[in-house]
Amino acid sequence: MAKLFYRLQHFLRRAQLLLFFLGVAYIMAGSVLLLQRSIVVTFQKEIDTAALPSLPAPPRSMEVHAARWLYRRTVIQEMDNQPFHALSGTVLYDFRKMTSALCQDTCSESGFRYAGLEYGAECHCGNRVCAQRARGEDCNLDCRGEKGSPCGGVGRMSVYRVEDRLPGQRRYRTVHYHGCFKKPKNSTADFLIQTSGPTHTPQQCIETCTDQDLPLALLRGHDCFCSHVPFLFTVHMSEQEYMCERGNQTNHTSPYDLDYYWVYSTPVLDATCKERRFLPQKSSTLVALSSFPGAGNTWLRHLIELATGFYTGSYYFDGSLYNKGFKGEKDYWQSGRVICVKTHESGQREIEMFDSAILLMRNPYRSLMAEFNRKCAGHLGYASDVHWRSKEWSEFVDSYSSWWVSHALTWLRFAHRLLVVHFENLQKDLVPQLKTISAFLNTSISEERLLCTESNRDGHFKRSGSRSLTFDPFTPEMRARIDEYIRTVDKALRDRNLSGLPQEFMPR
Repeated sequence: MAKLFYRLQHFLRRAQLLLFFLGVAYIMAGSVLLLQRSIVVTFQKEIDTAALPSLPAPPRSMEVHAARWLYRRTVIQEMDNQPFHALSGTVLYDFRKMTSALCQDTCSESGFRYAGLEYGAECHCGNRVCAQRARGEDCNLDCRGEKGSPCGGVGRMSVYRVEDRLPGQRRYRTVHYHGCFKKPKNSTADFLIQTSGPTHTPQQCIETCTDQDLPLALLRGHDCFCSHVPFLFTVHMSEQEYMCERGNQTNHTSPYDLDYYWVYSTPVLDATCKERRFLPQKSSTLVALSSFPGAGNTWLRHLIELATGFYTGSYYFDGSLYNKGFKGEKDYWQSGRVICVKTHESGQREIEMFDSAILLMRNPYRSLMAEFNRKCAGHLGYASDVHWRSKEWSEFVDSYSSWWVSHALTWLRFAHRLLVVHFENLQKDLVPQLKTISAFLNTSISEERLLCTESNRDGHFKRSGSRSLTFDPFTPEMRARIDEYIRTVDKALRDRNLSGLPQEFMPR
């Protein structure tokens, strides 16, 4: 018995010693990991002043159209504290499928000469490269959607020269005509840069100002001017078109006629308009951005982010939207770090979790078709004729049309504080609608950002146009049911002393 007790005691001592050594090893491993993490954080903070570790340079065969490897210069302004980018045109994000070909095609279609890739997922376009040359080996990140193809690095950009187009042949997807404006009295000649050449068409003037990396193109008669001040002409001071037409005449009746300009935004974005961030302080109130699927929620999120500079969030997680640049998509919806939260929920409990809500409504016929397109072909695709003629479409209309009416009625009934926004009104009167939305969100929008939003209203998150079908996908029975739902929602809106549904899609 004593021998057995001795063996047990000896075993316990050995086990105790073993546990002691395991504990020491665990603590040491944790210390090493903590030290490694602090080194990584320090490295990230010093990335602007220290070069990345040397890695093998990419093979020459990877370089397309005289690719150059450039450092993205970051200059901090004393006033707005915003960075300037090496390429100042449009920006496209795809955190999952970015390729060099996708970036170059995007920049080429938008009329730019250079395409730059950074962080493996960011695509920048421009006509001038404003940065220092860096070592080729510093661009050590592969494109997310194309292994082996370089897509810049951390603080480094791979710049490609895209295919040149003939003068007057470039087509821009982000050009916007603002209207006829009178030159502000407090502006000086320094704001306007006159370009060379005897005459200019609007297309030629836009190309000229884009090539000079300037955000505004102004046409007075056949004289082209460019401006580096995007808020030179505020959005609310447009004049009648005939005032600019008078300036277009050969014989000016007075020098007064020369103060009027046709104003266009070029694809060049001011650096301020590109920057988006989370709220500087966590909000104690939650604002829902509610809509029936297919009503344009993603488009309105794009507009709100561009106008306010703050990320929007989501009650769900859509990886494809995160991959396209909606960085608030991954944030927990109750974090308080986003300006509003996308939701399609329509239950009383889910509605009452929000302190206030923006209810985005759209013609149910358009909403149903848009959501069916998304289900069949993704956010920017279109369903085929086979889909529209299938049983799937009729079943979809049966279930989703009743959801459209119940979604609107429950939000109208249970929302604590509600702003109703109509998709059709956003399309027609974007700026006034955005000002109303920003006031509801208790935030202000600068004239500069309003111009940016108006000029880039579609972004990369809205279907280009509408694909017309050769037949009507809605049967008479479908239309009778949907028209009744429209009347029900219109009455509910008016009962709450709100504007009814837009007249263009009311049943006749």
